[in-house]
Amino acid sequence: MAKGNFLERLKAGEVLLSDGAWGTELQKLGLEAGGNPEEWNVTNPEKVKQVSESYYQAGADMGLTNTFNGTRFRQKHYGMTERVKEFNREGARLAKEVARKHGGFVVASMGPTGEFVEPLGLVSEDEMYEAFKEQADALKEGGADAVVIETIFNLPEMKIAIRAAKDAGLFVFSTMFFDAKADPATGEKPKDARFGFATMFGESPTQCVEEMQEAGADVVGTNCGNGIENMVRLVKEMKTVATKPILVHSNAGIPKLEGTKVIYDETPDVMAAKIAALVEAGAQIVGGCCGTTPEHIRRFREELDKLKK
Repeated sequence: MAKGNFLERLKAGEVLLSDGAWGTELQKLGLEAGGNPEEWNVTNPEKVKQVSESYYQAGADMGLTNTFNGTRFRQKHYGMTERVKEFNREGARLAKEVARKHGGFVVASMGPTGEFVEPLGLVSEDEMYEAFKEQADALKEGGADAVVIETIFNLPEMKIAIRAAKDAGLFVFSTMFFDAKADPATGEKPKDARFGFATMFGESPTQCVEEMQEAGADVVGTNCGNGIENMVRLVKEMKTVATKPILVHSNAGIPKLEGTKVIYDETPDVMAAKIAALVEAGAQIVGGCCGTTPEHIRRFREELDKLKK
């Protein structure tokens, strides 16, 4: 699929399918807990391509890259800041290599820095911009068609990232992380989010959508943090102000710890049963986040194909 064809399909209102989780799939292939996923773009490229391949075979129209922790702030934890450009360039190149075989569209992953901009944090706006710009430039060099700035917890960081990616000349998807608001009486956050949703700084979904659009995002949305039922509610809220297509990457439920193992309890069938509702709410690109697998994406494909009939 040529870049233009994907964007034309999006502009025409077609509902498109993204891929699923990356971290858990890499762990199945041998990535150790606490290991550096981005380093695998250089040391284990065939296994990285295997993840991409599995999602395209499941029916995805677009695929992400193994670059979520690709800023120098995140790579500092591994002592590999000098290899940021290499890891991102190779991550995009590997994804592009697989995408070409399937007519896919590469949307490179850009995750949070883990830092906060002054005065809340110790990082200046210029420092954060340069970190995102360095990553975005390398992703473009590697062949990415677009970037998805994902799992961002606050608007200042998101807007800096959008500016950096647009300055790199990339089409930009931007998705925020929302949590359930706490019960004013008890301080607890109900799983059904009966009090609504907000970022960790209290920013509402509608505020985030409006400000992401104003900052230049070409696609807006949400990822992580919620199972698919709550994502339906979030999309309905976002749709009230969205003028851009909405993307949703839903978790396979809220993670639970069983012994030392993290469990996600929303099966492919459970999630697939909500795909029609998600589309009806206004989602135009659907896919998975933490805990989802190629089987989840395969079932999503089946449900989306039913909607075309």
